[in-house]
Amino acid sequence: MLLSQQPAYVLHSRPYRETSLLLECLTRDHGRLGVVARGVRRERARLQRAQLEPFQPVALDLLVRGELATLRGAEPVGAPLRLVGDAGLAGLYLNELVVRLTGRQDPQPELFEAYARTLARLAVPDALAWQLRRFERDLLGAIGYALQLEYEADNGEPLAPEGWYRYQVEHGAVACAAGATRALRGAHLLALAADRCPDAAGLAALRRLMREVIRFHLGGGELHAWRVLAAAMSRR
Repeated sequence: MLLSQQPAYVLHSRPYRETSLLLECLTRDHGRLGVVARGVRRERARLQRAQLEPFQPVALDLLVRGELATLRGAEPVGAPLRLVGDAGLAGLYLNELVVRLTGRQDPQPELFEAYARTLARLAVPDALAWQLRRFERDLLGAIGYALQLEYEADNGEPLAPEGWYRYQVEHGAVACAAGATRALRGAHLLALAADRCPDAAGLAALRRLMREVIRFHLGGGELHAWRVLAAAMSRR
């Protein structure tokens, strides 16, 4: 199958054989693809590695055979997006999330749009934690694991903003006592559902919630980016 000018982002790259790269790309119409970029590590390669940097929107020409595609061409789309410092770390976290939680060749155009939208938000380094929570929510919804953030799991009643709940990954929000382990305010869950940034306490609670949910869907594993982000914060 030949793909021409497919909108995409490079999520990850690693050396492949002597002169090539093996890429993980998020494409608009075909989901995540493994792509072999042959010869791009040569000194005089026709395709420059700079065209295959993370966070840069590109249009790819690909030949797809089986599980892997072969890169035929790549063109940058628009001005390069520079994410530095905390924004760069946040961008790498997005990339690892997509690689770890999605399957190859599973079309998810809504995820592609959420990813592009989040990168643009990260380029203006304001409320980075909130932008990550929004993307985590959208990613989980796109891959079929949407969070139930507005109603109690046991009785279908609307969440009370002043109420306390424990979120069970395979069940939903269940009422609990204030101060219980892993308890969240209803207001914080409702804020995430309404795409409204909560206060600092709410952001911290939603971070803990998302770690629990993502860890569950990883089968109990951890993300490398979590350790990197934690180390970066500990140096301040």
